[in-house]
Amino acid sequence: MESVTSGLSRRSILRCVGGVAAGTLAASLAITQEGTAAAAAPSSERFDLTDGSTEWFREILLNETRIMQSFAFDNTNKHLYTAQLIGGGISLPGETQTYTGADRSRNGDLCITRLDWQGNIIGRMYLKGFGHGVSIGVEPSGGGAYLWTETDSVPDSQNDGYGTKVARFKFVNGIVIQPDSYRVTTFDPVPGSDHNTVAVDPVNNRLVHRYRTSASVWSFSLYDLASFKAGTFTPLATVAQPSVLTGVTFQGYTSMGQYLYTLDGTAYTYDSSGNQTSSSTTYLTSVDWNTGDVFERRLSNAGQSLFYREPEGLAVQIPDITNPAAARLFLGFGSEASLSDTDKKASFYYKDLLV
Repeated sequence: MESVTSGLSRRSILRCVGGVAAGTLAASLAITQEGTAAAAAPSSERFDLTDGSTEWFREILLNETRIMQSFAFDNTNKHLYTAQLIGGGISLPGETQTYTGADRSRNGDLCITRLDWQGNIIGRMYLKGFGHGVSIGVEPSGGGAYLWTETDSVPDSQNDGYGTKVARFKFVNGIVIQPDSYRVTTFDPVPGSDHNTVAVDPVNNRLVHRYRTSASVWSFSLYDLASFKAGTFTPLATVAQPSVLTGVTFQGYTSMGQYLYTLDGTAYTYDSSGNQTSSSTTYLTSVDWNTGDVFERRLSNAGQSLFYREPEGLAVQIPDITNPAAARLFLGFGSEASLSDTDKKASFYYKDLLV
């Protein structure tokens, strides 16, 4: 998770390397925002956020015990990739000591788990010094995939590491990599920015870059994926983060066609006796790339029967790669069984009504 009100802590960037159940209405349709946009994205259908959500997986285990931060799909090979911060007490190959969970958060150390579409774990790799994992992207390649993540992590005022650049690397099972690895291609589309994250539109082969340029200025830029890979950082569109997302707990984003989708919300909380002290709120928002305006914002009740329910990640799945019109908008949740069984599990729900 990521608070959009956290203080800025950044370093100078000197180089560029070419490389639900139907929800309750939370805001009316076609909300006017002060968001700005440049250039244009071709018109397309959008996901109807009032559509009910279908459960895909409920409370499956990942490689790490900490909460899932984000996920993305390899729609060609039918794989699911998830990102988590590494847990405390683990010593990775090449390390001479164990680290606490706080150490891992500060350094931005992530575990990427690969699963098949039956929920079975089929691989993992570790990223040291990359970031917080609020969003990741996947680019299929043959029988495997390249991953897009943040990199060159720097701690913020809360001592959580966030990326200052963008990375692309091939998923290789069982390895540990750092930002300076020969396996990693680093990109610096907005020098001096922090809290860099990325997502991929798998239908239109576009990359979304979210970043912060000051303590209160957050933006999203949309790129042609091939052009970005070639080091051409000319956005198809750039929008300011809408004001309805100010002060919320930002939990993820994705894009398909003309629309950017964001996820925000918090988890249920309990007292020491197990009595619920607050509800879990999850909001989905769609933003028009052409105007920067919020089109729709809805409260989601997907997964509301989970004991612990924290929204964590958005992604687009194409169940049949030959039929992009059957795309699904997926919401992810981290959960735990009880106050005493706190190992985090992952649950996934989707909407598939395009209008």
